[in-house]
Amino acid sequence: MKSPLQNAVLSMALALASLTVPALGSAQTPATNAPKSATTTKKPAIAGAATATRPAYDRALLHPALLKDKAPDTYVVKFVTTRGDFTVTVTRSLAPLGADRFYNLVKHHFYDNAVVFRAVPNFVTQFGISSYPAVSTAWKKTEIKDDPVTGTNKKGSIVFATAGANTRTTQVFINLKDNAFLDKTGFAPFGVVDGDGMKVVEMFYDQYGDNAGIDQDQIEKTGKPYLDKSFPKLDVIKTATIISPVPTPTAPVHHTPAATGTAKPKPAAAPKPPTNQ
Repeated sequence: MKSPLQNAVLSMALALASLTVPALGSAQTPATNAPKSATTTKKPAIAGAATATRPAYDRALLHPALLKDKAPDTYVVKFVTTRGDFTVTVTRSLAPLGADRFYNLVKHHFYDNAVVFRAVPNFVTQFGISSYPAVSTAWKKTEIKDDPVTGTNKKGSIVFATAGANTRTTQVFINLKDNAFLDKTGFAPFGVVDGDGMKVVEMFYDQYGDNAGIDQDQIEKTGKPYLDKSFPKLDVIKTATIISPVPTPTAPVHHTPAATGTAKPKPAAAPKPPTNQ
């Protein structure tokens, strides 16, 4: 028979055992629900963190008939290119219809990512075919009437290219020298490159020559990839933006989306006029 002292010791031991087992179990429970490692823990999604992909071009360009803003009397366009930056000051009184057309094109970023596909030394440099076929298609039949030639095709002047009378659409050229003979053939300047900007314009890649076989129809149909593949050294207008006066934003138009260098050629004796075809 156990003594009273032994019975007391046994009762105390049983009581301690009954407290210890549940305590250990509760201590392990949180560990089974903890993440295995910090590197595999997923952060909670942040509302609004995902942003929509920016369209390649302003969708308003698909609706030329709606882009009819009258240009200011004078406005300044900044060109950012692969050769550097320059500005052009447009004077509406020189060629009102041309100035208005150019204003609407620049306002809606038509010339962004456009390739300077023609550069003839000592004559002109030309651009104005969209890098996006859908945009080229939209502007295919948007000819404007000719303006009277009130200025002159001096060095640095910017002018619309044509395919004959009353055929101006989107292509423009910058005179690399005084080309007064173009005045008599209906080419109406509407602005001029400012200050030292011609140093940038004169650097546009011109070593393919005027007879390199650059096909304007192919640019319109397939866009910039055609030029990137066949004429990869041509320069690009990254952006063309009106910087003064800053235009009033236009309400969006709702639409369902659809090698090694060669020797520099000599200038042609009788260069072809700046045509848009």
